[in-house]
Amino acid sequence: MRNHSLEFKEKRLEVMGFLLGDVYRHKGQMYSVVKDTATGGLDTSEISVKFGRGGFSKLFELLDDVEFDYVIVGWYHSHPGHTCFMSPTDIETQKSMFREDYHSAVVIDPVNLEINAYGINGKDCAAKPFAIFWDPHEDPYGKMNKVKFKK
Repeated sequence: MRNHSLEFKEKRLEVMGFLLGDVYRHKGQMYSVVKDTATGGLDTSEISVKFGRGGFSKLFELLDDVEFDYVIVGWYHSHPGHTCFMSPTDIETQKSMFREDYHSAVVIDPVNLEINAYGINGKDCAAKPFAIFWDPHEDPYGKMNKVKFKK
């Protein structure tokens, strides 16, 4: 997600993709763990993004090649230079396609170096807690926290 959004940072183009992982339950709460992402060819601008012609073909090829059993646990997209928030279109996408408790929408602003996660809370869309984990020996990013990330 991070690398994908940074790849289009200079042109300030939005990107998006699916979050692949597993769903767990702990003390009655459902949560998801993202293990990978997948995307296809995109029609993108500074303020919108959608899968382009043939984009789903590439996406389905990538999904077929995933080497673990996965659940689509949400989606990510970028708001380059616009901060992290859920637009009315984003909220409608979340409500119509990602309405389970474990689904997340991750929004990344690669210009302002921000990242946040959102989910459906009743009829509303609200920020939700999230964490980023990796093996410290494989950390390509430097220290990250839930609000800002470093190059």
